[in-house]
Amino acid sequence: MLRLTDFIIDCPDTMKLAAFYSEVTGLPVKEGSNENWAGIQFGEIELAFTQVEDYRAPQWPDSEHPKQFHLDFEVDDIEAEQRRVLALGATLQRDCVGPDGYGFRVYADPIGHPFCLCRNKGVIWTDQGLIWPERG
Repeated sequence: MLRLTDFIIDCPDTMKLAAFYSEVTGLPVKEGSNENWAGIQFGEIELAFTQVEDYRAPQWPDSEHPKQFHLDFEVDDIEAEQRRVLALGATLQRDCVGPDGYGFRVYADPIGHPFCLCRNKGVIWTDQGLIWPERG
């Protein structure tokens, strides 16, 4: 049996990056978080941040310092969410939203990790979560 428990992001300042993603997701930084390890709980999975000496940010899409992961966040209003994440310290890297309003935008968090805001056609938002369209 195997169960994913943590998704861990290396960074130079755990509390600063945890605070950024706490604001992005609306979920609190876990009690007991500190400069060595900070976390945000998503059900059974923790998004965790660990302090690394000599941190070097990925330079997406460059292959010399390539990204090693990225996070996707489905949004119902990409323009409003973009304004919010930019105000929190993210920077826009690439816009792949079509004229119909669907697609994704790539951002870098305050220390350079890429993440995306996505708006997928056919996704239905409910109080219980997202309902995804059938994929062929």
